[in-house]
Amino acid sequence: MKKVLKYSILLFGVFFISTGWKPKIPVIYLIGDSTVRNFNEKQRGWGTYLERLLDTERIHVENKAMAGRSTRTFVKEKRWQEVREQLKPGDFVLMQFGHNEGSAPDITKAGYRGVLKGLGNETKVLVWPDGTSESVHTYGWYLRQFIRDTQAKGAIPVVLSMIPRNQWKDGKVLRAATDYGKWAKEVARAEKAFFVDLNQITADKYDQWGPNRVKALFYKDHTHTNEEGAIINAQSVIEGIQQQKKIKINRYVKD
Repeated sequence: MKKVLKYSILLFGVFFISTGWKPKIPVIYLIGDSTVRNFNEKQRGWGTYLERLLDTERIHVENKAMAGRSTRTFVKEKRWQEVREQLKPGDFVLMQFGHNEGSAPDITKAGYRGVLKGLGNETKVLVWPDGTSESVHTYGWYLRQFIRDTQAKGAIPVVLSMIPRNQWKDGKVLRAATDYGKWAKEVARAEKAFFVDLNQITADKYDQWGPNRVKALFYKDHTHTNEEGAIINAQSVIEGIQQQKKIKINRYVKD
């Protein structure tokens, strides 16, 4: 019996080597905007550095975020469809949106990516010059679709609040606790998804460091971090995950 077992293991090993086949490992898909994935000059997104903090022999990171996108345009351009079709049980989707949703949705260039505010099911119908119509939904509605689609594929959704901008009032960095961060949290809770308050975790650091130190983490504007700032946000993502032991990504975090 022992000889048969050894022989079977040997054959299995030969199969691995000869075919190059590897067992499928979990994938973390990142969806979001330029604060997650960015290669514009010296601007960088945190998703580029997340894998440095993980054991990539046991889990893979696919950064599918795209600069300039909102929840609405991520769906409209079929970027979410591409991710959804690749999902398998045991994968993860980390979603962080909110920076590009603020404009009023209309058929102008400025309104192309805007969404309705809040969590409800209300819609606004737009008719484009070519005669096609589009139903625009709320920020919460789009997040809900990401969460539900992920869960339907047996994968695990993790909602993140947007990273804070380099904007200050009365010596404190401005937070997203009354709008997009609040709505992200509420949707995650309602859909029984994990929520990481990335906005608060990083904003707490900014408050400690002060405006002069934080200014050095951004490049050209108040929204886009440089490499150092992006690494700090990647660390904040991991810190938020580690605060919730039930998120199975924890088993892949480097010591």
